[in-house]
Formats: sequence, C-alpha cells, structure tokens
Amino acid sequence: MSSTDAFDFNQMETRPATAGDYVQLMKPRIMMLVVFTALAGLVAAQSVSDVAINPVMAAIATLAVALGSGAAGAINMWYDADIDAVMKRTSTRPIPSGAVPRDEALAMGLIMSGVSVLLMWLASNALAAGLLALSIAYYGWFYTMLLKRRTPQNIVVGGAAGAFPPVIGWAAVTGSAPLDAWLLFAIIFFWTPPHFWALSLLAHKEYAKAKVPMLPVTHGAAATRNQIFAYTIFLAPLGVLPALTGLGGLVYAIVSAALGAAFLMLAWRVWKSDAGDAGAEPESLKRAKVMFGFSIFYLFALFAALIVEHGFGAYLAIPGVA
Repeated sequence: MSSTDAFDFNQMETRPATAGDYVQLMKPRIMMLVVFTALAGLVAAQSVSDVAINPVMAAIATLAVALGSGAAGAINMWYDADIDAVMKRTSTRPIPSGAVPRDEALAMGLIMSGVSVLLMWLASNALAAGLLALSIAYYGWFYTMLLKRRTPQNIVVGGAAGAFPPVIGWAAVTGSAPLDAWLLFAIIFFWTPPHFWALSLLAHKEYAKAKVPMLPVTHGAAATRNQIFAYTIFLAPLGVLPALTGLGGLVYAIVSAALGAAFLMLAWRVWKSDAGDAGAEPESLKRAKVMFGFSIFYLFALFAALIVEHGFGAYLAIPGVA
C-alpha cells in the first residue's frame, strides 16, 4: 500500500461498532445496483429461454449475489483503508473511523465470499457460482489490489467486476451465458467510465492527495471530459441494442433511446465545461454532479424496463425484430 503507508492505524482513535458499520462495509448502495441488474438478467432469462427457476431457488441465488457483492466491498474496504483515511469523503467509513478492525473486515469478506459462492452453486449451477466467484475476485483482487493504484485505466478495466451480475443472473436460470447476457454486461462495462469519471472530476483533489492515479490526476480534467464524452457516444446506441436483438421490447426501446439521448446531452455539457479544472465555474461542477446522478438513474431505468417487460407481461415485440 505504497500511496499512504505513513498512516498509522495503531494510533487512531476507536469507537464501538454498530450493526450499521458492518452493513456499510458491504457498500450497500453498490450492492443494491448489483442485485437489481442480476435480477434483471434472471427475470429476462426465464422469459426469453422459457426455462423456469423455482422461486425459492431464485431468491437464494439473488441473496448469493448480494452476499458476493458485500464480500467484495468488505475486501475492498480492508485493502483501501489507508486511502479511505486520507480522503475526506471516505474518512468516516467503518475502518478509518475506528469502528471495525481491518482484520475483521477481511475475515468478513472472505467468509461471505465462500458462503455466497456455495449458496449460488446449491441454488443454481456451477457456471453461475463460478461467475460469481470470478466477479468477487475481479473486484477484490484484480481491481482493488492490482489496478486501482497502478493505472489511470483502473475504472475501465475494473469495470468488468460490476458488469457480471446480469450474466450471473442469466446463468443461474439457464446454466448458460448467451449473447444477450453479454450484451447486458457490455452496457454496464461501457457505462462505468463516464459514470465514475464524472465523480472523479468533482473529487480529483482527494484522489491526488491519496496518490490514486485517477484519470483527472494523471492526464488532467480536459482529457477526462474527452473520455467521458467518447464513452457516452458509444454507450448511447449500445444501450438501445437489446431492442434490436429482441431482448428488449417496445417499452425498452423507448426508454433506452430517450435516456441515451439525455445521457449524451449531459456528457456534451460536461465536455463543453471546465469541470475539474483549477478555478472551475460552479455551473461546470454542477454539470458534472448532475451527470453523475443521472448516470445512476440511467442504468436503473434501463434494467427496470427489462424487468417490467419480462416480469410483468409488458413485452411488446417491435415490428421487424426477431
């Protein structure tokens, strides 16, 4: 942990841990999005493949995804505790605030990892369990330990960790991972850079203080804004693509097209601004903040449209689409 090795956890003040502290170790906001996208994959797979999964087994598989996400979050907080202690927005997390010892966080993450993969295997199949294990390892080890402190492309390459859930959900039903499942993976993968870089434009000074090589720190705000716009140009049509493969119906087509256009407009406004530059205008920072918030809504709405179509009988085939 070379970036902030000077931080001495033995000298920090401690406080009694609460149940909420252990929940926070699991990064519940990320967990909710992970579970939601996995559920979308699970629901869509049943509808598209005409393969049904027992509701109890589906619930256990969904729980396994939640536990796996929480496990990866706890491992991430264990390893990044030194960085979190330096950055203002993360300094109140359970470990740097002195509530949870680091070894407890690691033990919690490792135990939950094993339990989640075992549950998934028992509730569904080996492929889903293997993909879940891969996603935990990808986030907890490959992204957190190998990429985050070494390359400004950490978010790009590491984004695959958060893109696995719909593939896992699909595999839990069918025991396979077809093209449609990987299309959902691709949407999340290409969504991650503009989503996270919008935040990094607001928090780049914190990353610089912690010596984390985020793109605004290593290449500057202008390069980051260029990358945000470039990825969004690619993401907007990619988000509509499920409607052209037949995975998404008319509802999905309308939602994805409208939200993709809105996302692109917000990315263009950030691109034209000076967000992240020294002395940036307050309006520019507001644009980056608005885009960050909208990006979360974008992904939620896209996968919600799939759940509504395939889970509530609202699927309307688009004429001319198989």
